[in-house]
Amino acid sequence: MTTVRTTPPGKYVLIYDGLCKLCAAGARRFVRWMRRVEVELLDFQRPGALDRYPGLTHDACMQAMQLITPDGRVYHGAEAIARAFATRRILGKLACLYYLPGLRQLLDYLYARVAANRYRIMGKALAAGECEGGTCALHLPSRK
Repeated sequence: MTTVRTTPPGKYVLIYDGLCKLCAAGARRFVRWMRRVEVELLDFQRPGALDRYPGLTHDACMQAMQLITPDGRVYHGAEAIARAFATRRILGKLACLYYLPGLRQLLDYLYARVAANRYRIMGKALAAGECEGGTCALHLPSRK
């Protein structure tokens, strides 16, 4: 797996879906977990939010949260969670478990399932046109 790189921000930047209640709450929780580390929260749904990070796309951000390290490396999904935990002494030891064969694949799979259903999980059952920008319709197919 190739590590994606972007413009080094000099601090951690956690990119999340601001239209998702689950994502916004999770992003705030990560900032608390990374308490001694400077972290910027960035809602990629805001116009122009990704402009300063070449290589990051709206589509990639729709798939998973992104964590940019101070030197510009980009991690996504479950690995971003493991990398965030790694900034803490005790949690960092637990974060190493992510890289165990089999566990990584399982956690990546579980993360992808939650991410794909994130609007449903928090009870956001809005039809297209009822959600800002219609993004809810991407994850909530119409029921006929």
